[in-house]
Amino acid sequence: MSMAAGKPVNVENWPVKLIGTIIRLFDHIPYWLIALTARVALAQVFWSSAQSHLANWDTTLYMFGETYQVPLLPPDLAAYLAVTMELVTPPLLVLGLATRFTALALFGMTLVIEVFVFPEAWPTHIQWAAMQLILMGRGAGSLSLDALIQRWVKRSA
Repeated sequence: MSMAAGKPVNVENWPVKLIGTIIRLFDHIPYWLIALTARVALAQVFWSSAQSHLANWDTTLYMFGETYQVPLLPPDLAAYLAVTMELVTPPLLVLGLATRFTALALFGMTLVIEVFVFPEAWPTHIQWAAMQLILMGRGAGSLSLDALIQRWVKRSA
């Protein structure tokens, strides 16, 4: 221990205090920023997939018929449903509109992809699922149409 300004200073304790300070700074990251990041990241993944599928529809139909093993659905219907989801959900996520339900729908799609189509891609799918679970559990955040609608409804009530 040394002395600074007449008070003992515990030199060995500075790393603990520094870590505590950094953690308190992390506690101030606003949720809207976390949610916006998750929304945009998920939107990009699914929008890019839609663009890839639409670039060559014949190949997409072939892949759904021969490679992707989606149960219970005819391959053509599965392709149309998947691409529809990939086109509709990204704008909803970016706008933060119906975010919890959109994340739930994408979570279901992610589970189907993981279990039946690309089980070996679980490291990627678990990242998608983590973002989807955050959005399902906490919503879109204050920078969203969901929050704007919620404020409007509360004022009207």
